[in-house]
Amino acid sequence: MARNVKRRAPRGKSSPASGDKSSIDNDLGANGLRLWAPWRYEYLKTAGRKQNPCIFCFGKLSAGERKSRLVIYQGADAVIMLNRFPYNNGHLMVAPKRHVASPELLNRNERAILTELISASVVRLREALKPSGLNVGANLGRSAGAGFSDHMHWHIVPRWDGDTNFVPVLTSTRVISQHLDSSYRMLAPLFKSIEAQII
Repeated sequence: MARNVKRRAPRGKSSPASGDKSSIDNDLGANGLRLWAPWRYEYLKTAGRKQNPCIFCFGKLSAGERKSRLVIYQGADAVIMLNRFPYNNGHLMVAPKRHVASPELLNRNERAILTELISASVVRLREALKPSGLNVGANLGRSAGAGFSDHMHWHIVPRWDGDTNFVPVLTSTRVISQHLDSSYRMLAPLFKSIEAQII
């Protein structure tokens, strides 16, 4: 008995004539899957241009300035802020106040404080967003993906099964969306007590 088998189009050839984008993507092998993250375009438009003023270098902020800059913690030695161009909901950046490009340039006290802040941020993200995992890491240098390569910072990204990823997409993905204002309102109160935890 004949079987109706849907064949994959050879590389370089057009896929099924239906024109349906989802069916085209589903027919591609692992190397051909797409990750759609259109909000990243605003960041990509500025990539490679003359660097804007460092987003991590600022003085004492008012409550309104903290909100507009998405700063959820500002201490004497470090700052925590939401990424304006996030990979996922609750994407945080933890940075030293001092403008240095790499962790070996930090002093021992700065390294200790930043480690505590990263740990405390993980606890609060798990409490607020209930992720199934988290990515924690730093991009050192522009070729490694750093948007502000002269001022090092750590990324903390909540993860859920089937969401976006830093690495090339190998499976089907979906994007979990939350407005930055909503993320700020949810997370900022949780970070008010963080100073007492790291002293």
